[in-house]
Amino acid sequence: MLRTVTLLGATGSIGRSTRDVVAENPQRLRIGAVVAGRDAEALARIAVETGASFAALADAQAGPALVEALAGSGIACGAGRSAVLEAVAREADIVVSAISGAAGLEATFAALMPGRVIALANKESLVCAGAAVMARAKAVGARILPLDSEHNALFQVLGAEPISAIRSMTLTASGGPFRTWSAAQIGAARPEQALNHPNYAMGAKITIDSASMMNKGLELIEACFLFDLQPAQLEVLVHPQQLVHGLVTFRDGSVSAGMALPDMRVAAAHCLGIDGRLDAPAARFLDLAMTAPLTFERPDLARFPALGLAIAALAAGGAMPAILNAANEIAVAAYLEGRIAFPGIAALVETVCAAAGPGQAAPADVAAALAIDDEARNRARALLSKPPFAVT
Repeated sequence: MLRTVTLLGATGSIGRSTRDVVAENPQRLRIGAVVAGRDAEALARIAVETGASFAALADAQAGPALVEALAGSGIACGAGRSAVLEAVAREADIVVSAISGAAGLEATFAALMPGRVIALANKESLVCAGAAVMARAKAVGARILPLDSEHNALFQVLGAEPISAIRSMTLTASGGPFRTWSAAQIGAARPEQALNHPNYAMGAKITIDSASMMNKGLELIEACFLFDLQPAQLEVLVHPQQLVHGLVTFRDGSVSAGMALPDMRVAAAHCLGIDGRLDAPAARFLDLAMTAPLTFERPDLARFPALGLAIAALAAGGAMPAILNAANEIAVAAYLEGRIAFPGIAALVETVCAAAGPGQAAPADVAAALAIDDEARNRARALLSKPPFAVT
């Protein structure tokens, strides 16, 4: 069966991995629509290369540039919120949701249609509105498959086992570029150092999140909703080789591991080949005899306080994960702009979360989630100009 794929976040690293898998399987997969943020030239090139019938940019101001770049191609296009939603509404069997950050929430929610598979790489959709997204998927008969490597490994390991069989799930983390750095060294880290991930080539925001280990905290929150677990059933282990992506400990004491090379095309191939596994080239297969010894260690929450903040937000529940995510997006942008030092990321997030206080209800829909997100962002922006956050 030839399946049609809508690709949200076409110009990012997940988009690139998805395009590779589609190109390797032309008898099974085709791309129908592609969506990106603001890079008209890159999106136009991707649309032509993949044979997409529609291309959309989230940035309305970039619309004229996209029209010009696609002139004569026969590919329909648009820009702005309505164009993104039009792309999502087009016929598709699988929607790859890989728009970075909370910006992907509305499109992900709109993509939930009967019979569809959502290959979810936008973890923020579940961090910001996990209960609402999962309830909507169940109500309409859409299937959410995790495209993040850790969650995909856990999903595959779990197989047909019921959730009641699980004692705990473990997500692994590379430890990022600062795994062996002292607190003082991390405190003085420059953006170019934080962007030097040891295993993956990713976008700037997620790479900084990996350096602070906030990314792993967001993934814990995502896993809680994906697998319907209690926060106490989830943990993180630092595994610098990044060959074991997730572990499931069952009630009887057995432990199963999901293993693969640190290559996002592996998870993408699983999601896209859900009706029957796809063949991968030999270079994508793991040869354990050729690997270095595998090591595991507990995360150091003193050096990486962002992970502790995410764990606390997960335990608090309600709106706190959405508030945490919004504050973090503002803090990471400020760090990349040189407005705060690296420790200021966690400090700003902690202050915003503390100011929000406990007890705010989890959002029941996208509109409520976006309102919580907007309020937290405004609070974070207001704090940026005040000590101790601004770099002097």
